[in-house]
Amino acid sequence: MSQALNEFIKENRLQKGMDKVDAREAWRNLMGNGVNNYTTEIELRGDTLFVALSSSVLREELSLGKSKIVKMLNEDLGKELVRKLVLR
Repeated sequence: MSQALNEFIKENRLQKGMDKVDAREAWRNLMGNGVNNYTTEIELRGDTLFVALSSSVLREELSLGKSKIVKMLNEDLGKELVRKLVLR
């Protein structure tokens, strides 16, 4: 069943859309409720994940660990999908 679904996704060129959904889910799973309460928007464009935060203090704090967050996201996704993180 899983293989059939993967084949369907591949044939219909839906992988980019699935990657966008997966990236959003990975952010929500890894960051927890504390950060998610201040997250207003998550968007994957190409290999860059754009995350809008309503707290400037949280944005500054997270910006110090961007490379670690990218690494954790990619580990959760199981592939090298996010190369850059932009916090706004």
